[in-house]
This record gives sequence, structure tokens and C-alpha cells, in this order.
Amino acid sequence: MSSPGIMIAAPKSGSGKTMITCALLELLKERGMDVTAYKCGPDYIDPMFHREVIGVPSRNLDGFFADDVQLGEIYAAGKREGSFAVVEGVMGLYDGLGGTEEAASSYHLAQVLEMPILLVVDAKGMGRSILPLIAGFLAYDRAHLIGGILLNRVSRAYCDRIAPLIRQELKVPVIGCFPEQKGVAVESRHLGLVLPGEIDALKDKVQKAAEILAQNMDVDQFLAIADQAPGAADTAGHRSLQRYACEQTLKRVERQAGENVRIAVARDEAFCFYYEENLEILRQAGAEIVAFSPLHDQRLPEGVSGILLGGGYPELYAEQLAANTGMRASVKSAIGAGMPSVAECGGFMYLHETLVDQNGQNYAMCGVLPGKCEFKGRLIRFGYVSLEMDPTVGTAGASTFLEPGETIRGHEFHYYDSTDNGSACHAVKPVSGQAWDCVHAGADHWWGFPHLSYLSNPLFAQKYIHAVIAYKNCQLKKNVR
Repeated sequence: MSSPGIMIAAPKSGSGKTMITCALLELLKERGMDVTAYKCGPDYIDPMFHREVIGVPSRNLDGFFADDVQLGEIYAAGKREGSFAVVEGVMGLYDGLGGTEEAASSYHLAQVLEMPILLVVDAKGMGRSILPLIAGFLAYDRAHLIGGILLNRVSRAYCDRIAPLIRQELKVPVIGCFPEQKGVAVESRHLGLVLPGEIDALKDKVQKAAEILAQNMDVDQFLAIADQAPGAADTAGHRSLQRYACEQTLKRVERQAGENVRIAVARDEAFCFYYEENLEILRQAGAEIVAFSPLHDQRLPEGVSGILLGGGYPELYAEQLAANTGMRASVKSAIGAGMPSVAECGGFMYLHETLVDQNGQNYAMCGVLPGKCEFKGRLIRFGYVSLEMDPTVGTAGASTFLEPGETIRGHEFHYYDSTDNGSACHAVKPVSGQAWDCVHAGADHWWGFPHLSYLSNPLFAQKYIHAVIAYKNCQLKKNVR
């Protein structure tokens, strides 16, 4: 059974993958097709763009966080039967761990999913030299997955002249081009693309990009390339991610009185970096996700027994966060009373006494952690990490979300640094072996810069939920008294 799908990849970052992916999603939707979207790698922002276009969550498919079986499961969990799957690649097609290995690359994922690849080539300023560039990528394609070429930032006239040469000499079709357009490109900043909500008339821009693409691309040829996907994930029994996580790895925790425990999850303009798989694993472990806004709400939601503060851009909203004294006091009071909490990157920054932005302005934060986070003007940490709990934490009597010596995988990307990053874990980069200590962890908390993937160790989520249940029961007993 065929299951149409395609990966949008490129020779390098900055080639225009995200806008072209969004334009394709919009184009397919306008043709009445049911579309699902995915992002290769750990990026949070690109899936937000996908979600804005197709209106449903976009899932991350990351070869460092998940093994090949899990990747297939996540793909199958997100793909509705008969839908058209679009997977946006990460960096250059063959760029994997450390930039030097194929593992965790877009190409590795395409091999796992047996998915054809549309190679988007930024050809601005290039003539015939585009041929050896494409030839090199084709020569490296051992599985023969590159099914077509799309030339970005070139005129239709140039595309019409060069396409026959590429087909004749390289035996690969050029399905069209995307001429350079003012007002369509997505701007970037220090952490990558700006967020979809910050772009005026984003949907109008995407619709315009879709129109441009439809006028300059052979849509039928594109669909024919995508139809080469064998659909292995669809015919594997349609096992969902939840079933995989719970039945294969994560044993469901005992629920109290037949009810879920409620976890307050920060979700607004400042805190928006979450993996859908993490939230699903928490739900399956017994959590009801209750969204709240550190920017707009005055206190934590009623009846919650845990807190999750994800990453985002708190530095862009530091003044507003500081002004919301009610929420800052609510978070500090709850954590001080022992409510279990997990804070990653931006959420970790929010817990400090002070945040110092890139202009040197100081803003008061929650004050849970002493010290400050400040802008350093350079990338402090970037890339994948494996986090191992320091054995001395366990021997000291602290019951944490990881056993001593146990590991969980994550990703870091931040220009800010803390005066106290913690030392509960030992972080190691997978290729270079560079290592450092980080994370504050204890019986009821886990705070640090790394973004975690629960897929790499679902027991982390289970232990977090156990702590939340214990806290809830303790509060119930207090109320009874």
C-alpha cells in the first residue's frame, strides 16, 4: 500500500526549507488534501510554523532522542491514514551528530522511513556550477532517495534553461523553482527563526508563497515523486506513540481515586518550546496538562500538583514577566511548598532571582534560585547532550527523577548563562566528548538549561508523575486534618 510522503531537505541551513515546506503544506491543503507534518531534529520553532499552516501539531523525528523503531512509531502515530506526509529536514541533508556523522541526519531519517527526498538548492548567484553541487549530493545518496530538485531564489527563466541540463547530465528532474520574493522570507534572530505569532499576516505570506510555488512548480511531478513512499509505517499495525511508550517502556503509574494528577504547563509567547511526545508521555503516565501563562495569569491554576516550565524567549518578555508579581510569587510559593517542578532553558532562567538582558537591564524573576542569568553575546552551549546523574547525589539521600548513573538525552541552544548551573548531572556531547556539570535536581525538582526528550528515558516522566502523586496525596491528607 502506497502512503505518499516526502522529505524537504537542502545542502545546508539557510536554504529556505521552512518557507518552502509551509508553502507546500498550504498548496496541498488548498488542493483538498489531508496533510500531516514533521520536523527532523530537535527544533521547536519549525513545527510551530507547520502547525500554523495545517492547524494540527507537527511532531519531531529525532534520531538522537529515538531509535529507528521509535522513529517509525512516532511517524505512524502522527500520520492519519491516507494523509500526505511532509517532513522538513534539518541543516544539510547529510549533517548528523557533531556535523560529521550521518546518524541523526535528515538522510538517516529518510532511510528509516524509506522516504523520497526533494532537495531544495539555493541557487542564487550560481550558473552551471549548480550541476557539480547537485552531482555530489546524488553521488552520496546510496539509497537513491533524492527524487527531485527545487531551485530556490532563482528566476523562472533561469530555471527553464538549467533544468534540461540537470536532467540530461544528472538524470534527476528539476520540478521547478521558487523565485526570490520580498516580504515572504522568515526573519531570524539569535535562537533561529522568529516565532510565527510575531510575524504580521503570516498566513497571508504563506498563501502568497503557495501561489508562487504553484505557478513555478510541476505539482503533478512533485506528487508522483512523493507517491514512491512505500508506506511501511502505515502497514505496521498503526501502533500509536502512546501504546509504544506505555506498553513497551513506560509502565502506567497507579492513578489515585481514578483521577489524573494535574500539571501546570507554561504556554504563552515567552514559554512555548515543548515536544508533543513529551506531553503525550506525561498524559499516559497519568497527567492532565493544564496550560497557564506566566505573562498573563496572576497565579498558577487551581488544583495542580506539579509545574512544567519549558523553554522559549523569556528574555524578550522580561519586563512583562517581572511586572507580573502575582505569578512570580505563586510559582515561588508552590515550589517552596514542595510542589514537584521541571524547568528547562527559558523556564530555568525564569526561576532565577534576576534576568539580565542583552542591553544590561536587570529584571526580577521568581527568586527560586539565587543568582542571575545574563546574555553573553555568544552561543554558550549548542547541540545534543547525554545527561548522567551524579552518583553522589543518590548517596547523599536525594531521590531524584533519575537514578544515580542513569542517563537521559537532551539538547542545548542558548546565549544566556547562569551564575549557578547546578552540578547534579554530568553532561557529555556525543561526538566530541566535551563534558561539564549542570542541572539542579532533588526529591521534587529538576532545573537546568538542557531540553529533555522523555523518549530517550520515559522512566524520567514516570518518576516525575510519582512525585506529583505523592505531593497531591500529601496535600489531601493535610486538608483532611
